[in-house]
Amino acid sequence: MTAFVLVGGPFTGGWLWDEVAGRLRATGEEAWPVTLDGDPGAGLETHAGELLRLLDGIEAPQVVLVGHDYGIHPVLAAADRRPERVSRVVYVAAGLPQNGDPAVLLVRDETVRNRLAHDDAPVPPPRGRAWEQWGSTDGLSAAALARLDRLARPQPAGTLTEPLRLTGAAHRLPATGVLCTGDGPGIDMVEMLVRSGPPQFRELAGSRVSFFELPTGHWPMLSCPDDLAEVLLRAAAGEGHHIDVPDEECPEDLGTFLLDPPEVPRERTGRIDLHLPAADGPRPAVLFVHGGPIDPARRPTPRDTSFYLGYGRYAASLGAVGVTLDHRLHSLADYAKAAEDVAEAVEQVRADPRVDPDRIALWFFSAGGLLSADWLAAPPPWLRCLAMTYPVLAPPSGWETVDARFRPVAAVRGAGRLETVLTRAGLEHPSFAVTVERFLDAADECGAPVEIVDVPHGRHGFETLGGTEESRAAVERAMTAVLRRLDS
Repeated sequence: MTAFVLVGGPFTGGWLWDEVAGRLRATGEEAWPVTLDGDPGAGLETHAGELLRLLDGIEAPQVVLVGHDYGIHPVLAAADRRPERVSRVVYVAAGLPQNGDPAVLLVRDETVRNRLAHDDAPVPPPRGRAWEQWGSTDGLSAAALARLDRLARPQPAGTLTEPLRLTGAAHRLPATGVLCTGDGPGIDMVEMLVRSGPPQFRELAGSRVSFFELPTGHWPMLSCPDDLAEVLLRAAAGEGHHIDVPDEECPEDLGTFLLDPPEVPRERTGRIDLHLPAADGPRPAVLFVHGGPIDPARRPTPRDTSFYLGYGRYAASLGAVGVTLDHRLHSLADYAKAAEDVAEAVEQVRADPRVDPDRIALWFFSAGGLLSADWLAAPPPWLRCLAMTYPVLAPPSGWETVDARFRPVAAVRGAGRLETVLTRAGLEHPSFAVTVERFLDAADECGAPVEIVDVPHGRHGFETLGGTEESRAAVERAMTAVLRRLDS
């Protein structure tokens, strides 16, 4: 027999799991829906203590701890102190908190995050459509939403602001992630982060961690309780999708660049490399801005991969200075640091006597697309063009720690006549693709000019995934469009 301990997100209690618990019990398993202390003085440690007392009293030989949203914090705290009693930890629409992280880091409502920085009063529950500020209500019936409104209770501030304390024992336990694709990323994006993201994502690879997807919003226990109960039973049995252990190389270097531009002189100064054309006099420059987050220990770094070497050389072969850059986007909280690095690189490039300082283009890739916001909001006169390739143009759900400053979808309203060349991958990650469509809608509304280069069969990172005539033509067309704007 397996005992499932079910811990919900903020404002909720054991009632959130009524249907799921009933279905688990009908299969002969135990279910323990938990209502945590709602006293205004309660904190994360209060809730962790409650779960420890419950764990110590359960007699079933196997215990699966299930944490939804905030609930994963006390679940991990308890699992870390009683690892011998826990057979698996299940994350339902939850983040990946690390030692020292308070739950407020993953609160999506920016108003609440700001308030908790200086106010320790309980957080009142949202009502009606305001639940969307805490997670997608996709799949919730009117009755389920009314039930949230009726039963929700204030969340003690300390539960969201106290840091999670872990020794590492919890992260060595078998784990399962239940990804709600109506609310956030699916397995494909997790695989991408495992291969290219910060070190903590590497822990998600291998046989210890499994994944399931549910096509619903943030509250699957209300929108699809049968499906969630089935997933929990399968997770307890060790089933689910496993992500292969990633190669030691950066993903951009797993293949060769789809074009074969000639080698050109390359000069390295600090964070930037200049790929220099065979030309006299100051030349326009294209600065290529990589995505991320990138593990700072990964080698080669982006500018030494075949991907960015290819782009830098290609620009130089056509008469422009190709500039590649290693910036400090090592976590989702590092966008301000990365933006500082990009701005510094631009000034360094413009000061080089071989560069025409009045003819500069910036080209952003993947999640580096969020860094375009500063330049869209207030484009300087020497910035002749922005280019973006399969960009992220608004933080997807689950990226709430990205500073509010980095929202190209909103910033484009300040772009004026700055021209953008946008390469769109037809087989893009859905959560990225929707941000591109939102950006294009916003650009259309404000009259910002955008030239679209479509790659209907292209995937994210298509330049090193095996060149096709379609993908080669797209890169050539995008580069031609950028250089045309630099020469006009």
